[in-house]
Amino acid sequence: MDKMEAELLFQSELTKSKIEIKEQTLTNVSRELHDNIGQILSVALMHMNIIIESEDHYSKKDLKNIKELVNKSLNEIRLLSKIMNGDIFLNTSFIAAISEDLERIKQLKKIKCKLNIDGEIQTINKEHETIIYRILQEAISNILRHSHSDSITINILFSENNCKIDIIDTGKGFDIENSPKGSGLSNIETRADLIGADFTIYSDANKGTVLMIDYPIKTEDYI
Repeated sequence: MDKMEAELLFQSELTKSKIEIKEQTLTNVSRELHDNIGQILSVALMHMNIIIESEDHYSKKDLKNIKELVNKSLNEIRLLSKIMNGDIFLNTSFIAAISEDLERIKQLKKIKCKLNIDGEIQTINKEHETIIYRILQEAISNILRHSHSDSITINILFSENNCKIDIIDTGKGFDIENSPKGSGLSNIETRADLIGADFTIYSDANKGTVLMIDYPIKTEDYI
């Protein structure tokens, strides 16, 4: 593959990643509106119907419960509004963007989320940052859909020339050798290769799965 062909392939994948990030954001918002906020407001409506039917037989505690449910809904709507900005991955670093995602998951999904950063943060090619963020977003999506894990941990280690990222879950794991590689893992591997990063995965049925990305920060030769 010559340099021009490699550049066209990279730009095509970059555009695809940007579109997928926006689509994933809208999917997440839609799901949370339906599953979380919709249920909370349904409970609040049920309480209000009970009060209306009972006429004067209600207490201050009943009104307080409804108020708490409405406040909870408003708080979750505010949280979702933060990720509605489609340019979050362009205006901030991939670390800030993934931190926002983990905070949302922790609050809405009640899953333990942790982001650990070691070493001095290095400047990364902005286009590569978009690819890295999409890789992380896809890895997290796979965890939420398939692993049944009660925790997500992301470790990011910076050295002078490398950025190493581990995405760890404590879910059911899978047999890497005998399981067909889904589109999610294939996309991660393809995108890692495009930015010159190494991609490795370990999984254990009893301990969960670890995805490792080793990205060389000085990557001018890859695009």
